[in-house]
Amino acid sequence: MRKCVFFDADGTILDIEKGVPADIKPAIAQLTANGHLAFLCTGRSRAYIPKEVEDLPLSGMITNLGAYMEYQGKVLFNRELSTSDARFAVETLRRCGFVPVLEGSEYMYYDLDEYTTEIDWFADLITRDLGTKLLPIKGNEDNLHFSKISAKKTPGCSVDKVCGELNFLFDHICHEGDFVGKTVEFVTKGCSKGLAICVICAVLGVDAKDTIAFGDSNNDLSMFDVVHTKVAMGNSSSGLLKAADYVTDTLENEGIPKALKYLGLI
Repeated sequence: MRKCVFFDADGTILDIEKGVPADIKPAIAQLTANGHLAFLCTGRSRAYIPKEVEDLPLSGMITNLGAYMEYQGKVLFNRELSTSDARFAVETLRRCGFVPVLEGSEYMYYDLDEYTTEIDWFADLITRDLGTKLLPIKGNEDNLHFSKISAKKTPGCSVDKVCGELNFLFDHICHEGDFVGKTVEFVTKGCSKGLAICVICAVLGVDAKDTIAFGDSNNDLSMFDVVHTKVAMGNSSSGLLKAADYVTDTLENEGIPKALKYLGLI
């Protein structure tokens, strides 16, 4: 029976420093050669999908925490904020003590004097990898095209205040752990990885019992809410580990091929 498998990116099939491990591409190639579908399902913006992920034999992508979907290279859905809502969001985040990192399908937007390695150790890596797909917020306040925000905490910031003020526009996810623990993700109201999976499955005629998701962080919980088989990476967040049907090894220790073999998919 054909399965539809959804893979998170960072910490699942991709390391922000080391890239995609050598075992990932042949594993996904074997998965699809066996007749199954393979989708990326990530909080990353579509603009921030590296070439080595683009080169994987994927059936499609869900990015921006479900606000963007594509299948076989064709865009199925791309939701963006209005100009007035985008400006309000940026102003509110800054007033509440957060650094805004805005994520769209074509560009990401942040100001280099705000988003530094003091905020996130990997900020320079993102800047390097984005290249021309990075634009400053300053000067583009009325020309921002995005659906998701990674809001970065600074000392004295108020999570409750910012989430309350932006609640009419966004759903939010508070992260934990060393890698993304300083981040509150805001995604356009109603969008989620889980809903996007349901849409993709409805379009392709995939039954819920034939769905599998791989993830490692709290923004993967909505995937786990809707798929049949839930696989957590070995170093996943505590919430995801509790929700998993199966816990595989870490990304670095062949967690993906080990789990695909365990599930009988390769």
